[in-house]
Amino acid sequence: MPIAPRLERFLSLKGIPFRELPTEPAANFDAAVTASGRSPDEFVRASLMIDINGPLMVVHAYNSNIDPELVHRLTGRRLQPLTARQAARLFLDCDAGFIPPVGASYDIPVVVDDDVFGYSRAVMASGADNALLELDRTSLARALSGATSGHVVIRGQNNGERDALTLEEVADQLQKLYRLPPMPALALRILRLTTNTEASAKELADLIEFDPSMTAQIMRYAGSALFNYPGQINSVQEAVTRVLGFDRVAHIALGIASVRAFEIPRKGMLGMDEFWRHSLYCAFLSQRLASRCGEDKGLAYLCGLLHNFGLLLIGHLFPSEFDELNQLRESNPEASMQSLEQQVFGAGDRQQLLAVGHGAIGGILHRLWELPDPVVKAAGMHQHPDYHGEHEQYVLMVQLANGLLKERNIGDEFNPDDLPALAESLGLTEQDLDTLRDEVEQVSGDLDALARSLSS
Repeated sequence: MPIAPRLERFLSLKGIPFRELPTEPAANFDAAVTASGRSPDEFVRASLMIDINGPLMVVHAYNSNIDPELVHRLTGRRLQPLTARQAARLFLDCDAGFIPPVGASYDIPVVVDDDVFGYSRAVMASGADNALLELDRTSLARALSGATSGHVVIRGQNNGERDALTLEEVADQLQKLYRLPPMPALALRILRLTTNTEASAKELADLIEFDPSMTAQIMRYAGSALFNYPGQINSVQEAVTRVLGFDRVAHIALGIASVRAFEIPRKGMLGMDEFWRHSLYCAFLSQRLASRCGEDKGLAYLCGLLHNFGLLLIGHLFPSEFDELNQLRESNPEASMQSLEQQVFGAGDRQQLLAVGHGAIGGILHRLWELPDPVVKAAGMHQHPDYHGEHEQYVLMVQLANGLLKERNIGDEFNPDDLPALAESLGLTEQDLDTLRDEVEQVSGDLDALARSLSS
């Protein structure tokens, strides 16, 4: 499609010259910025907020994130992020995620961060997924005429230019600079048991029953409506042999035991409550996908369950920065986690290495803990939509599961994925996706209840 009709009409009526930059269709604005080949420092973006008085657009540098408290000081309004659904209703002529930062063309009041007026030339979303818009300094000022301006973004994250670190270098620096948590002893014993082809249900049950809390959690899991077991379950061994099976019990027990290595808050979009909810949903969908793709269902479940451990490690090592990341996530629902992590961890000799993203950090931890290679790869590469390589199927299954979960507002990413392309790469159809949506809907209440029990 051409640039958004309302935007084009506004610019034409105001006599504001602009340059349209055709691009290949992109899944989201972050992808369009990356594919453009231009420096991110040339781009500006819009963040949308709302309160009882209506919506507000905040225009700011692409590599920055707004501070809601600063917006409140400037406007006197207590605003919340606009949901993707609300945004779609306001910008009917725009592709999802490609909101042009020219609020006047949609009769929306605008706040502009002071830095934006320092651009000699700005590139921005045009409303279309296959075109960008470029305005010179004069055109930008005219397009934003009448907006309130002030300091509304977080300062202090001036990343500058630096060479990219390899994952090997990151792993080496992490181990030198920080005391990484070892795998908890019980988790290690469960992991070793899963690699023993001669291990019995009794041995697994005996391990779990050393821990009363885990025993109760496994029993609740087996008794949930997810499995509709008609009889009474009196022991972990019965849960293994009659209901859940060896692999499922071992994997959920491994997850429960491993999480105990970390101390992070329960609340917030990145807190432990949401971590468990996201992980259980992703594990469920990954296992369902594996059955359709001819891959190992137990291994797929484990990939989904453990793929986000990098967030736990970041929260464990850097609690104050994790709090900031948590707040940024809630304030910037359309931003990618990679951009938010870059904002928080992109400066400072030590923290710079964490800007590789929580996925890579989690993959490094899983490798140090000697988890199966597909689990390492799924964690390390789930933030990379164009990944091709070793254990690709497991990475794709986790990515597709996460994409489907975004539709339910579950997870730490809300910028849309190209679900048809991900499905096609796994040999699946749109009908398969609809079936998966139905399956997760049927068990959502039970997964939510299980997540609450695991995080408590």
